[in-house]
Amino acid sequence: MPFARLATATTPTCHIGLGLAAIGRPGYINLGRDRDLGEDRGVETLRSRTHELLDAAHAQGVRYFDVARSYGRSEEFLAEWLEKRPDADDVVIGSKWGYTYTADWSTDAERHEVKDHSLAAYERQRAETDALLGDRLDLYQIHSVTPESPALTDKELHARLADAAARGLTVGFSTSGPAQADAIRAALAITVGGEPLFRTVQSTYNALETSAGPALAEAHDAGLTVIVKEGMANGRLAGENAPEALRAVADETGLGCDAVALAVVLRQPWAGVVLSGAATPAHLASNLHAAVVDLGDDQLARLAGLAEEPGAYWTRRGQLPWH
Repeated sequence: MPFARLATATTPTCHIGLGLAAIGRPGYINLGRDRDLGEDRGVETLRSRTHELLDAAHAQGVRYFDVARSYGRSEEFLAEWLEKRPDADDVVIGSKWGYTYTADWSTDAERHEVKDHSLAAYERQRAETDALLGDRLDLYQIHSVTPESPALTDKELHARLADAAARGLTVGFSTSGPAQADAIRAALAITVGGEPLFRTVQSTYNALETSAGPALAEAHDAGLTVIVKEGMANGRLAGENAPEALRAVADETGLGCDAVALAVVLRQPWAGVVLSGAATPAHLASNLHAAVVDLGDDQLARLAGLAEEPGAYWTRRGQLPWH
């Protein structure tokens, strides 16, 4: 598996990845994004910013990069960077299919993305991804599986994914919503020819939303690589937006709330890769301090008290505006 490359890496930051959801398109739901990116969000501006961010990440030891068909031009920006950086042959590249970007580079579109987990959507988006990333693509994930997703029951889709896996592509899935644990367990049960279909799972887990933890531990025990997204709860665990308990622990460590929030996730024994969603090199550098945060039992107990009921968390997330 390509993730074995991360297991042998020696940099403290090798298990922190970079997701391009926040910078591959002009609009996203992360708090503080207006301040981070400013008013100029033209294609060329974000292309340049993405390349700068990728340069900074690679220089600081980040070796997993995560994009998706629905993240605007994220695959395109990443593909161009890889072409310019032949020395970056040690990175692992993951993308996702299942959502189509529909905002036409606007921040106030009525719909920014449309979900479709059909076999036809897979075939169309796989061709689009291949045209950009080609053989640099290591991992292809079904985007945001929920318990009712047809991707969990479509045998023809499973066969097509298994064929891609037999040809060397790692196949995985991501989850979202208050029933992440149910979706994870349903996906773990899928086999093709007696073999498990999926080799990775990417889920939301953070100090506010911990409900997927037991299922992610089961996935890890079953041999899947676990990738954690939204470790900072779309900015709710950063800076002035952070809860008082998190700010207090951050003050005690001398590091940022973001680093402490990501450190909480990194310390989970099942967490293989924890994604930073930074949109600027400065925020990325702060995120990467998570690798050296040392939290005591008392601090961890205080942070554990931040967990919300899953339904409330996802309702709040659904109300975040697209900036």
